[in-house]
Amino acid sequence: MNDKVDDERFWESKTLFEMTHEEWESICDGCAKCCLTQLQDDETEQLVFTNIACDLLNDNTCLCQDYDNRSDIVPSCVTMDAGNVEQAAEFAPPTCSYRLLLQGESLPEWHHLITKDKNTIHDKNRSVQGRVVFQREVEEDDYEDHVVEWPV
Repeated sequence: MNDKVDDERFWESKTLFEMTHEEWESICDGCAKCCLTQLQDDETEQLVFTNIACDLLNDNTCLCQDYDNRSDIVPSCVTMDAGNVEQAAEFAPPTCSYRLLLQGESLPEWHHLITKDKNTIHDKNRSVQGRVVFQREVEEDDYEDHVVEWPV
């Protein structure tokens, strides 16, 4: 938990656009599903997830290994903030905490702001922990072989 977040249930009284930087960052549930490669289905034009993760992801902790520089190192990495959350949330998994709050929904019961334990998401099998391969390990022609349904 971030000690700089004073209001214990701030997400219930503030919109995403009213949050401090520390509050904003604490909304991330740590699932790392946003680090998965997505493909567009040719027939439905719907985005589908693969189990292929960004090479910067630590698949044990579900944290980026260079969070502050991620968008410079990986230009396709979308850095979600209040300025682009409405557009970026369209590409986020349906379980994304930012997306849920933007849609007027509550944080899930396993969210670390509720349980006070950042490992709950892993314990409840809601993260990508231990379920990914890395982009460096997969030929781009083989990405379709890695489509999975579990992120949603």
